[in-house]
Amino acid sequence: MSLTVDTVRPLQWGDDGLRVLDQRKLPASLVYENCQTAGEVAEAIRSMRVRGAPAIGIAAAYGVVLAARERHAQDPASWRELIEGDLECLAGSRPTAVNLFWALERMRKVILTATEEPVGQLLAEAIAIHEADISSNRHMGGLGAAYLEGAQGILTHCNTGSLATGGYGTALGVIRTAYRQAAKSIYATETRPWAQGARLTVWELNQDRIPATLIADSAATLLMKAGRVQWVIVGADRIAANGDTANKIGTYALAVAARHHGVRFMVVAPMSTIDWNTAHGDDIEIEERDSKELLADSFLTQSSVITAWNPVFDVTPAELIDVIVTEKGTVEKPNPAAMQQLIH
Repeated sequence: MSLTVDTVRPLQWGDDGLRVLDQRKLPASLVYENCQTAGEVAEAIRSMRVRGAPAIGIAAAYGVVLAARERHAQDPASWRELIEGDLECLAGSRPTAVNLFWALERMRKVILTATEEPVGQLLAEAIAIHEADISSNRHMGGLGAAYLEGAQGILTHCNTGSLATGGYGTALGVIRTAYRQAAKSIYATETRPWAQGARLTVWELNQDRIPATLIADSAATLLMKAGRVQWVIVGADRIAANGDTANKIGTYALAVAARHHGVRFMVVAPMSTIDWNTAHGDDIEIEERDSKELLADSFLTQSSVITAWNPVFDVTPAELIDVIVTEKGTVEKPNPAAMQQLIH
């Protein structure tokens, strides 16, 4: 089988700023927007032009570069004080993805030690974060694919490919590598309510000529019962120290169904997604977005008695996860002690 590459890059740095692929407009149109300030990057994250935990962290790092460029030009003597507001703005863009705060903390360390010309040093750090993510994803692809020998069918939820990362992808990176090694039947859920699977995952796979089948979210259990998938593979927005995993809403239901049907369940995420300060999933803040994203226009009138609850993540307990794959290694049957082995 020919080498499968990933051709999509959602974030591109240039002298005029950060080019962001507006993922809300896919697959109908491919539109890049240019962000020239930290505030514009924060809004791109908040509005889901940028989405996916690793990509959010990378974008935030570049946002710090833009902030430093502006603040240092404004006042070279006090730019560190001025940039604090930009860091707070970026941190407030979305609450669940821990990669955002990890990236900002890395950039803050450079801010504290930067010399008289800080922009170049911060840019080097942002590029290092970006390039390391792609390298880690390729490595995780190999680690995860090793578990899939003999599997004929794979189901994935949401979008965890190049669009959600610096490139190649986390869960979708494992699927890319596994498909390159031996043909697999790949299934993707629609992933309501934003339809990241229907709009993004299958679009991305089509760009790279990897065959896949789209299913409604509610068809997943029938697919499992029919024996057509042996693994569910997902990404993560935050992993607690015990292995509990926050991911796109609907992931928890898939894990429950997978356990019932004897289908194995894999989480793929870089180490930056693990929140060692959060002991278990009950302490993970779950973002709730505007009910307008769910309700039809006819229910948005003052006379309507219909509301909507719109959590965009849920938490899958560690006991429902067969393996967590990171760039530092894998954790089978995750628990607090097993997770600690990743940092020892």
